[in-house]
Amino acid sequence: VQLQASGGGLVQAGGSLRLSCAASGFTLGYYAIGWFRQAPGKEREVFSYISNRGDFTYYKDDVKGRFTISRDNAKNTMYLQMNSLKPEDTAVYYCAADLSLRRIGVHPDYWGQGTQVTVSS
Repeated sequence: VQLQASGGGLVQAGGSLRLSCAASGFTLGYYAIGWFRQAPGKEREVFSYISNRGDFTYYKDDVKGRFTISRDNAKNTMYLQMNSLKPEDTAVYYCAADLSLRRIGVHPDYWGQGTQVTVSS
């Protein structure tokens, strides 16, 4: 059972990145999925998640309108499109999955390994 995140990197402020997270060993379509991030010196926090059917999404205020979470259950993969990036978005980004939408933001069953996103000013 694994979540493999990719797509991080260095980008200038105002730029865009797309993160992907591929699941293996389980069927992602049964799971709520989410994205967390941990900035230097701060705790890891959830900022977006989506229900297994894609009919409910959540965004933290500071990413709303700039980030879009999505999923392709046929490909067993989740995505995070990040636009208008800011230096304060610099963090390690983690994908996660849980059978319960109520738990996804608190204590998900599965974690990806994290991918670094650095936004320069």
